[in-house]
Amino acid sequence: MKRNLFLILFMVISVMLSAQKSTMKIYPEKGERVIHKEIYGQFAEHLGTCIYGGIWVGENSPIPNINGYRTDVIEALRALKVPVVRWPGGCFADEYHWMDGIGPKDKRPKMVNTNWGGTIEDNSFGTHEFLNFCELLGIEPYISGNVGSGTVEELAKWVEYMTSDGDSPLANLRRKNGRDKPWKVKYLGIGNESWGCGGNMTPEFYADQYRRYQTYCKNYGGNHLYKIASGASDYDFNWTEVLMRNVGNRMNGLSLHYYTVKGWNGSKGSATNFNLDEYYRTLDKALGIEEVIKKHIEIMDKYDPNKRIGLLVDEWGTWWDEEPGTVSGHLYQQNSLRDAFVASLTLDIFHKYTDRITMANIAQMVNVLQAMILTNDKGIILTPTYYVFKMYNVHQDATFLPFDLTSDMISRDGKNIPSLSGTASRDKNGLIHISLSNVDPDKDSDVTIDLGGVSVKSIKGEILTSKNLVDHNTFDNPGVVKTVDFKGAKIVSGGSITVKVPAKSIITLEVK
Repeated sequence: MKRNLFLILFMVISVMLSAQKSTMKIYPEKGERVIHKEIYGQFAEHLGTCIYGGIWVGENSPIPNINGYRTDVIEALRALKVPVVRWPGGCFADEYHWMDGIGPKDKRPKMVNTNWGGTIEDNSFGTHEFLNFCELLGIEPYISGNVGSGTVEELAKWVEYMTSDGDSPLANLRRKNGRDKPWKVKYLGIGNESWGCGGNMTPEFYADQYRRYQTYCKNYGGNHLYKIASGASDYDFNWTEVLMRNVGNRMNGLSLHYYTVKGWNGSKGSATNFNLDEYYRTLDKALGIEEVIKKHIEIMDKYDPNKRIGLLVDEWGTWWDEEPGTVSGHLYQQNSLRDAFVASLTLDIFHKYTDRITMANIAQMVNVLQAMILTNDKGIILTPTYYVFKMYNVHQDATFLPFDLTSDMISRDGKNIPSLSGTASRDKNGLIHISLSNVDPDKDSDVTIDLGGVSVKSIKGEILTSKNLVDHNTFDNPGVVKTVDFKGAKIVSGGSITVKVPAKSIITLEVK
């Protein structure tokens, strides 16, 4: 008898421990701010095989292509609804001279990509190829200008070449090179990481350089530039202070770079071979971006209380050791379920600060760092991060809905991490979308969601999960981690639903 009671008690306790109780209270009536679609921006640098072999294979390639652009990559990116792409760098931007990348391809000079593996850059993918790529996909281009090794005249002429419709030498040169109508180019970065690979400048020196360069970057015809200053890395709050004080309203935006890189044992760590301590360290570093953002925003608010200047997190993502056997300096890494969590948690944070954050660009689009897509000569694979961006694109240009979320805390390796992260929005058609991430690798989470009186008629959803945190997609097995339909949400009454969010999973719900 006692043995049976013990077993029953054990089973009850096991059930109680296997699912955590969480609540989410959403306030639809308080939704005011729009989640800028540009927060879902991408970054494509001349680095490794991001451009060559990733996006671009050339018109004569045996790989199926559309005017030189990989057909499979184009189709995959179209499904993401990519709003903006930053190009040509990164560190490459401040060694790039745009005149080398125009005109007949067989006459374009080569250069050594000294930042990334000493690879020979043949400049076959240049201004026309990039801007036509953006047009093909309906993407807003974000041009990073060369301040580190370039000149004011060079950048000013590039702007004129791309955007002028006048009878000027540069507009006529563009026409000679096959493009009559000017492109629309909104976003212009004045240098990149000017504190480091972009020139190792002091903030005071760079502020003066920015003021000078931006003066000569003109608006032509109906094209109006949104000028972005090269901002801080991570915790360099003094850089933001100096630029806000010395540049002020001469810039439309200020960038910020933050990578989830947490080295241990003398390396950045493997993308796919990690233990639980490393997993939680990674999540802790990813969540740390919120305090960094808040401190930079606090400084910006002091000088710009009306929030006219945007904060652009135009490089972010995970950074692991390069995959064994790949080219040193090409930053090719795999992408596991852990990376998917970094993406979802980071996007959840960005949504909370859209009164200041106007753009973000994950690093990078194809074959580099936390990529959406990995390619080889035969095909592509979509990474777990790709699926997060696809699940989350329903939040683009939707109204952010404030909420309160309570969940258990996970304590591990000295870190205290909420087991649950989330976000909510209402789109232009009145549909509410809710995304939830359960980072606990072992326990499901039973979540009660109060929609503040909204009458719920139906729910549908999708889920991203896998058996193990280290799981990832390969060319031999490309479907290990992918989204499937989710049936774990139920309408309770009126404006309340319950959701069982499985361990180590990310879900997005559509609520009518």
